[in-house]
Amino acid sequence: MVTAANLKRLHHLDNPRLARQFSPVAGEGILQVTAQAKVEIASQILWFGDNLMTIRVPASAGNDQISIIECRMPQGETTPLHVNLCEDEIIHILEGTMCFRVDGRIFLAHAGQTVMAPKGIPHTFRVDSADGATCLIVTQGGDFEQMIRQMSVPAPSATLPPKAERTPETAKRFFEICAKNNIQVIGAPLP
Repeated sequence: MVTAANLKRLHHLDNPRLARQFSPVAGEGILQVTAQAKVEIASQILWFGDNLMTIRVPASAGNDQISIIECRMPQGETTPLHVNLCEDEIIHILEGTMCFRVDGRIFLAHAGQTVMAPKGIPHTFRVDSADGATCLIVTQGGDFEQMIRQMSVPAPSATLPPKAERTPETAKRFFEICAKNNIQVIGAPLP
């Protein structure tokens, strides 16, 4: 139970910005926590290569530029080995199984598990489950989100796109856009 005394001890109410988020409930000195949301446009649904990307929280929604992107991927989908130069990448698996390589260590992660790829650390993943996988990718700063936006097309429906043809031109464009967004591609994907 959150009480006014506990919060004062934690100095939350000394901060005027935080104090506005709490309002006393009559009678018992208990505080009711009220979420304050900044209204943004509805989620944007994009086709990114063979993936369906839904930008659930854009970096522009808050002061800390936290972005949450839901990613639905088919079996076999993989990323090249890469390094995020300015952002940690947190991947929470909602459905399916994925194989990860983070800082040279290879491991499986399943629905309900979370993987951290700290900035500056090489990482990649592959979708292993037959039905594909869905995950949330959380970053702070907007680089990853901008790369996704620049490499995607609006999705006409919330379904996986048709298999995309990967050409030398699309690969070159991908590498250039990654570099512009502080993502350095350094190696091949997981086999």
